[in-house]
Order: sequence, then C-alpha cells, then structure tokens
Amino acid sequence: MGKQLSPASREGARQFPYLRVANVHEGRIDVSDVNTMGFSAAEREVYKLVPGDILLNEGQENLRMVGRSALYQGESGAYCFQNTLIRFRAGAEVIPEYAQAVFVRWRSQGVFAGIAEKTSISHLGGNRFGALLFPVLPISQQRRIVDVIEAMSAQERAIEASIAKLESLNAAVMAELWDLECGSFEEVVVFGPQNGIYKPGSSYGLEGTPIVRIDSFRGGPSDFTRNLLRVSLSRGEVDRYGLATGDVLINRVNTPELVGKSTAVGKLVEPVVFESNMMRCKLLTERAVPAFVETWLGSPTVKRYFRQRAKSAISQASINGSDVRGCPFPKLDVTGQLEFLDRLAMVREQQRLERAELAKLGTLKRGVIDDLLGGTS
Repeated sequence: MGKQLSPASREGARQFPYLRVANVHEGRIDVSDVNTMGFSAAEREVYKLVPGDILLNEGQENLRMVGRSALYQGESGAYCFQNTLIRFRAGAEVIPEYAQAVFVRWRSQGVFAGIAEKTSISHLGGNRFGALLFPVLPISQQRRIVDVIEAMSAQERAIEASIAKLESLNAAVMAELWDLECGSFEEVVVFGPQNGIYKPGSSYGLEGTPIVRIDSFRGGPSDFTRNLLRVSLSRGEVDRYGLATGDVLINRVNTPELVGKSTAVGKLVEPVVFESNMMRCKLLTERAVPAFVETWLGSPTVKRYFRQRAKSAISQASINGSDVRGCPFPKLDVTGQLEFLDRLAMVREQQRLERAELAKLGTLKRGVIDDLLGGTS
C-alpha cells in the first residue's frame, strides 16, 4: 500500500510527485496531472516506483473498477504512490506483463469485486488482495502468453494511431468551413423557426402520436422511428406540428452547453410531432442540404454563437427565433455543400470501419487471453 495523504504531507518539506487512482487506467498510466506531497528520504525508498511495478486501484465508487491495473514503465524513482493504490512487484518466478494480464482477467471476471469491501467506496484491501492464489506458470509459458498479448496489443495501437490520423483529417475537412464568407441562416429557411407543442403530463401515454422531446436526440444524426413517447393530439395539432423528412430541429431551452443542439429529421414511419422546448425550420431545398445544415449547426462556430446569444436562467439557457434566424450560415451553394459532405463522409466512414475493427480485435483479444489463461483460475 502507498503513503496516506495527510495535512502534514501536503504542507511538508521535500515535496515529491506521487501517483493516485486518477493516474492509473486499465493498461496505461497517465502522468499529465500528477500531485505532490512530502516524502522523507526513507519514505521515498519505500514508496518509489521502479519499472515493472504494477499499480492497482485499491478503492473505487464503481465496484467493477476495483483492481484496475497498469504496469509502470517510467524512470526508476521518478514517482511514489498513494495508499489509494496497491503496488505489486513481481518476484523472479513471474514476468510483470504476465501478472498484469492475470489482474486484467481477474477484474473482468469479477474476482476483485468478489473480495472487495463494499461501502460507499468499494475497497480491495492489501490483505485481501495478498491472500488471492496467484497462478505461477513456467516462465516459458508466461513468455508465450505475453508475446501473444503484446502482438495483439501492437495491432490495437496501430489501429488507434490510424483513428487518430483520421480524426485530424476530419478536423481538417471541417476547418474548410471556417474561412467561408457567411450570411444568415434565415436566407436558407422557407418556414420557421416554429416552436413545438406543449402538452401536460396527463396527455402522455402508451398510445397517440410519437413526440420528439429534449432527450430524443443528442445533436447530429438522429432516429425518430422508435423509442419516442406518445401523446394524445387532435388532427389539427398533428397537422400543425407534424415533422417531415428534411426539417431541422433546434433545441431552444437546455443547459448552457446543450442549448442550440440540432438535428435534421431523417426517415419517418408515421406522423411525429415535436415538443415546445425546440424549434422547427423548413429549408429552401435549392439553397440548403439538410445534412449540411445539421453538420454546420453542430460546429464550434455555431455552438459559440448560441452560447453568446443565450439568455440564462437557473441552470438553463434559452434562445429564440431571432437568434436562430441571425445564426451565421456559409454562402456555399448546394453543389458545394454536397461536395463537402462527400469529403466528410469518406473520412467518417473510414473512421467507422477502423473503430469497428478495433472493437472486433478487442473481443478477439479477450477471447485469446481467456483461452491462454483458462487453466490459471
């Protein structure tokens, strides 16, 4: 167990960096935000980390995260560690990378959760951890397991690097919009902004017309063909507030961070209406492509604009029709909008494929590790 943080150690001399729970993630240590406390020369000898040490989270609010572990591969003695972590230092009969693979498997199987002391924060405990029976295989077998895991991890890192490059490319494509001359959004709107319908809670039930509410979309592409609440409406109300494919919805009341979140209505399988905390705009199809409008309204430029225009109340902010009409909008014709969307779609489709491949590899890796360690439980 590491050193306990105390008022004396916070203010004491010989301040030295130490690692805590926030620094230890599954399979990696993040030293971008490291705290310091006082360590004497003797304490630094006891609590210093050396390459090959494994740190495990001793306590977590989430029981399944207890025992989350990572291998320390930094400079010897560069950091100490707090008592919110447990250090495992392998003996001569155990390869550290093999031990960490065992700990990852134990956490995924619920071994650590099963022995943890369960309070408001679940604690693994040094003694309970130390009492676990550790599977000591021959070194040659440990090395084979480590080599297989490392080979698959190298593939994961390569895909992650590719995803990071694609994210940079995505940002570069989006940046094409920032230098465009802008007019106002009202120039591409044929109808609206129109506020949605308000109905009391008693009007909602299992039957009626599906209604888009504040939590029905996150911003960006949405699906209004399922999982919507229903509300009792007259035929006239459905006609007045009914959505059509290509309509743009803009959230007018929300938290300051989410006010103005937007989506373009896609496929509909039955009449759908929208609630009063959002506005609907119908676009001039010869001037604007719904998917482009959706992308633009989700950009940092527009989010910043809506935050500046928002009227604040307690924990909420609101925008009005005038704010939406005056929102900047690029002076880009439909052909240019479609060409931009094509470029963006190519990058995002490749990102989707890479993420799917990473997820598939992760599943395969867990299966291989289970097979390799299957006889060690």
